[in-house]
Amino acid sequence: MVHSVLFDQDQMYGNQPPADGLEFYQTQYVDPASTATGVGMQGSADEFYASSYGTAMPIVERSWIAAFGTGGFPNELPLLEELGINFMHIKSKTLAVLNPFKPLDTEIYDDSDMAGPLLFILVLGTFLLLSGKSQFGYIYGVGLLGTVGIWAILNLMSQGGIAVMRTASILGYCLLPIVFLGSIGLLIDFKSTQPGLFAAILPIVWCTYSSATMFVTVLSMSEQRLLVAYPVCLFYTSFALLTVF
Repeated sequence: MVHSVLFDQDQMYGNQPPADGLEFYQTQYVDPASTATGVGMQGSADEFYASSYGTAMPIVERSWIAAFGTGGFPNELPLLEELGINFMHIKSKTLAVLNPFKPLDTEIYDDSDMAGPLLFILVLGTFLLLSGKSQFGYIYGVGLLGTVGIWAILNLMSQGGIAVMRTASILGYCLLPIVFLGSIGLLIDFKSTQPGLFAAILPIVWCTYSSATMFVTVLSMSEQRLLVAYPVCLFYTSFALLTVF
């Protein structure tokens, strides 16, 4: 494509000389973008990627079908891992709650995983709803206020401190025995049977021991176990009361 950037002197000025001593000449300008082909541009991109990363540019399918597939860029992290959801940690933390006498691996508590606690809270609320008690608002309210209160107490008692999300993660995982209590409530009316009221004591002790052990292990507060267990016990007692009544 050739662009004419000047004008013919005869057409512009007739036979008169140009004003102010201006002289015009003709030239040609070629647009490089119009002459470049798609193959050439792709080749340049491939060469740049290869020189930068040392490998050839990956071929990624771009279509609405690929949006629903599992393909992606090479060495790309899975979506769940990018969101911070680690199923191995969820399994390890759940087993640690079910068996509180087993030695704890402190590495699994380095992250603030909330997938398990949110699942347990949702299941507990569902069990209570099936029992005729809609307690979702109380569960969220007690959980939020209790977590903030215990987080503040632990930071005042320990030297290193602990993050609020990490506190919520530990408290949420140790709520699992209360979830079991809620499932039993589908079959037994705790308010009509006196032994059912005493049945709530075991999940409270279970939750308190598991949670206090985790906090003491993570924060190195072995000499303050009872001081840590007291507010934690009140926290899980509130959930037990919601489940029973």
